[in-house]
Amino acid sequence: MLQVARARPWRPLCAQSIQARRRYVHAPRQRTVTVLGETYPTDDYTNLPPTIAELLERRLHVTPPHPLNTIRKLIASHFEGFKSYDDLPAVVTPALNFDSLGFPPDHPGRARGQSYYINRGIMLRTHTSAHEVDIYRQTPRSGGWLCTADVYRRDEIDRSHYPAFHQTEGARLVNVADMDKLKAENEELRRGIKASRIIMEDCPDFDAITNPLQASHLPETVLPMAQNLKLRITTLFMSIFPPSTTPLHVRWTPDIFPWTSPSFQLEVRYRDAWLELLGCGIILDDTIARGGHNPAEERSWAFGMGIERIAMPLFGVPDIRLFWSKDERFWKQFKDGQVSKFQEFSKYPPVERDIAFWLPVGMAKPHAASHAAGGEVGGWEENDLWDIIREVGGDLVEDVKIFDDFWNEAKGRRSLAIRITFRSMERSLERAEVNEITDEITAKLTARLAVEIR
Repeated sequence: MLQVARARPWRPLCAQSIQARRRYVHAPRQRTVTVLGETYPTDDYTNLPPTIAELLERRLHVTPPHPLNTIRKLIASHFEGFKSYDDLPAVVTPALNFDSLGFPPDHPGRARGQSYYINRGIMLRTHTSAHEVDIYRQTPRSGGWLCTADVYRRDEIDRSHYPAFHQTEGARLVNVADMDKLKAENEELRRGIKASRIIMEDCPDFDAITNPLQASHLPETVLPMAQNLKLRITTLFMSIFPPSTTPLHVRWTPDIFPWTSPSFQLEVRYRDAWLELLGCGIILDDTIARGGHNPAEERSWAFGMGIERIAMPLFGVPDIRLFWSKDERFWKQFKDGQVSKFQEFSKYPPVERDIAFWLPVGMAKPHAASHAAGGEVGGWEENDLWDIIREVGGDLVEDVKIFDDFWNEAKGRRSLAIRITFRSMERSLERAEVNEITDEITAKLTARLAVEIR
């Protein structure tokens, strides 16, 4: 439903790049693949690397004393009476992940360049909203629910991005006839905020042009819902972020999401910077109806957040890879249900290696500001590159940057140069080891993407 775990939207696709990926990338090398003990047939859509499949077994969000488990518990304790769903399977169908939410057939999120597919009919969920409609069907009138899960998206490589991360999504249904009760609840929440050390910058609950009400909604049935949503979320972060000498400062801004209207985003001022924490809004009537509820009688708000985005500043974890570490020096620093600051156990030196290559003949010229937009440019899908580097280098790869991208008119070809930063969180890397990994990356780039090393 809500794309909040990343600050960037789904990346645009073009027909030429899709053809290029079909020609060069991820041809199945075996007839079946096993995920969580289940065996599935592969096809031309299969693009799930073993390194990603292995992560499904970790279940960090329900494993004490992991920080993500603590964040999940803190959120659940704030929404008393909401039913929690923390054990839903990560292997879903595209119908659940996309169709049930009204994704159009040509939506870029469906592309193999963005999502992990076991085959054309089975994939890894890209958001907790893959379960939204089913959960609504199980939710009684005036009920609420929370869903926390691991989700998977093909992504770039740096200290704040990882192809597996975690989301918490929550929703509440309210009978239209109970708006007076909701207004009274809102007044009580406002009194609590007013008495606390918090600065809350609000935004309009809707705008007829930029953040409109849905066609069938009246202000008197939506404004109390929007206020309740923002007040409940504000008090959530009052309880999560520890008291300090300065008041907690939050601000609400209008936003745009495909499955809510009106929609909002919350930011928190933390260490002299604004931190985007979540997106939320009033759920579309079509989604409520798919979930077995009558939109003429009920309204629903919903929110979604990436919990690593909260855990990293709250626990002081500087690198998202650490959440996946099995090193006891990480695990022993935490206690179940308690927030404590992570102490880096060492800072091993980085080792950098560069690889330069020509893209296959026929790739288009790069567009201006291509990498500023991220993702696919000029018929080249960067996520294919990142996946191969992750597959070979694993969590020894800290960061990858494209530092040179040029078009040779004489050759009619495009060249890229990448810089890979290797750094182990547990030991110093030997240069011979890094050279061997780099050679293997180079070989697989050549074999799978048909590049020519320069």
